Amino acid sequence: MRVCVLGGDGYCGWATALYLSRKGHKVAIADNFARRQWDFELGVQTLTPIRPMPERLRAWKQLTGESIEFFSGDITDYEFVSTLVRSFAPDAVVHFAEQRAAPYSMIDRKHAVFTQVNNVVGTLNLLFALREFRPDCHLVKLGTMGEYGTPNIDIEEGYIAIEHNGRKDVVPYPKQPGSFYHLSKVHDSHNIMFACKIWGLRATDLNQGVVYGTVTDEVALDEDLINRLDYDEVFGTVLNRFCAQAACGHPLTVYGKGGQTRGYLDIRDTVRCVELACLQPARPGECRVFNQFTEQFSVLELAHMVKAAGRKLNLHVEIDHLPDPRVESEEHYYNARHCQIRASSPKSTTTTRVIPSWWNSGSSRICSLNR
Repeated sequence: MRVCVLGGDGYCGWATALYLSRKGHKVAIADNFARRQWDFELGVQTLTPIRPMPERLRAWKQLTGESIEFFSGDITDYEFVSTLVRSFAPDAVVHFAEQRAAPYSMIDRKHAVFTQVNNVVGTLNLLFALREFRPDCHLVKLGTMGEYGTPNIDIEEGYIAIEHNGRKDVVPYPKQPGSFYHLSKVHDSHNIMFACKIWGLRATDLNQGVVYGTVTDEVALDEDLINRLDYDEVFGTVLNRFCAQAACGHPLTVYGKGGQTRGYLDIRDTVRCVELACLQPARPGECRVFNQFTEQFSVLELAHMVKAAGRKLNLHVEIDHLPDPRVESEEHYYNARHCQIRASSPKSTTTTRVIPSWWNSGSSRICSLNR
């Protein structure tokens, strides 16, 4: 396949581009290096040194013989997006090109507005470019489990069957985002659903959990291919921060009771999930949703896991409970379904083509087929 990875210089994008290239797909990367600029703005940097893009691509070519094409530009510029789609003619577009940090979007008005404009306008530009120049291309869009919030009911995959006043319908699952970043993702999801409905585009919305790890088989080939490890308070995930705190002797900073629960997955699972979505595209007019994670942990559970790992390394790790600066529930119900990505695997025991779970009155049927 011809796959264009938007945001291919970032954490998930870089690992995905290398993985798809090594699998034999023709890959192009598009990026404007905004992620590197945000580090400069915040006065932070990844623990792992990231090489300039030309050096990264040159190393990949020398090691594997595979070329990855690079397009430098900003997807909020429609001329750039339309030129990219016309010239590369992708079969699939993997869209990582967004500001992805909730804390960054909550710094102040400027950062909130930037996040919304960058994410929503960029995705809209892509949808219009696909409609005009590549209507059969499959859009694989990185969403987030944070769109759902923490409802007191099970989280379905994108859609939910409801009965109200004696009538039944299937509707998009209610969204309760917790930041301006997560709100931008909700807007994206609605715009993508609408574009698929009125233009017949095909899309898969990957509502991904928190990703951890830096190493994939491809990244491990050479130091010039190394991926990011962010541990700062804005872009660093809670697990990365805990690991960094443990290593330097700082107590692990747990907000409140630490009962905040989310879904997690390894970066190696991320790239595989993206490939599965690309290989079995949505149907024309279909906007399907995959909840993409492998495990669920609370913040306090993660802290105890890091403490136990530190003990094996002869580190004295303590846990501190700090007042929670966020508007969130410190203890809550959390049970999210994540069955469809398993149903799309070639090793799946189901003989049916993967279809949206809500077509079968809820995802329970897809789950049962793959147990």
